[in-house]
Amino acid sequence: MPSPFPGMNPYLEKPEYWSQVHKWLIVLIAQSLNPQLRPKYRVAIEERVYNATGDDSMLGRVGILPARKDHVVVQSSQSNHQDPSPLVTVAAPSVKAMKIALPMTEMVKEWYLEVRKLETGKVITVIEILSPKNKRSKAVGHATRSEGRSNYETKRQKILDSLTHLVEIDLLRQGKPMAMNNQAFQSHYRIVISRSQERPQADLYAFNLPQAIPSFPLPLQPEDTEPTVNLQQLLHQLYDQGSYDLAIDYSQDPPPPLSTADASWVKQVLIE
Repeated sequence: MPSPFPGMNPYLEKPEYWSQVHKWLIVLIAQSLNPQLRPKYRVAIEERVYNATGDDSMLGRVGILPARKDHVVVQSSQSNHQDPSPLVTVAAPSVKAMKIALPMTEMVKEWYLEVRKLETGKVITVIEILSPKNKRSKAVGHATRSEGRSNYETKRQKILDSLTHLVEIDLLRQGKPMAMNNQAFQSHYRIVISRSQERPQADLYAFNLPQAIPSFPLPLQPEDTEPTVNLQQLLHQLYDQGSYDLAIDYSQDPPPPLSTADASWVKQVLIE
């Protein structure tokens, strides 16, 4: 069964589903491209690993290893002495311990794709699907910068400074979009195609919830015919193969909250 929405399914943005959707899309993109690229190229699934702490480790949970649920609690001591004499002043009741959670370090694993030339092993194109951690903006106050965003931005800049093409897919409404040379585009979702020979110019596919996800060409070397990635078809495929029609509760509102107009549109789609 395909997704009931013509474009992105907003319910798939729920953190408990998105970690699975992210992996599904990575695998399906590789499966769809490899037959078209052989024998010159191969699409490889790669992994970025880093440590995250505090709130950042809980955001999105893409590929996060299970965390321990330990809590450190200061317990009030118990006395073995007998009750004090009535002539002795009784102290106020001792302060009771409260449950608190301390920041824990967790290992985060994020999948991405590399299109490699088989003859030399050279990376021609990197395909990234953004996670909630990648889009988390700098924290307010004395908190440190999001490890997920910082790690991704560092890698992103290295790619943009190289001869490697970049495909950046953002199917999440939440979070701060990646920098586009101080240009602000108001859209729910974005796909950026950055060809190394055209930088700093890039192709932006900006689309909203009611719109179908646009197909896009995969940048390769100048002499190559660029295959088309039909992301919409792959999303319907993962929705069906992952049995998300059985998992999603469509009686609830999708996160993050929708505008009044978009919420009305979503309800109408589900009714139809």
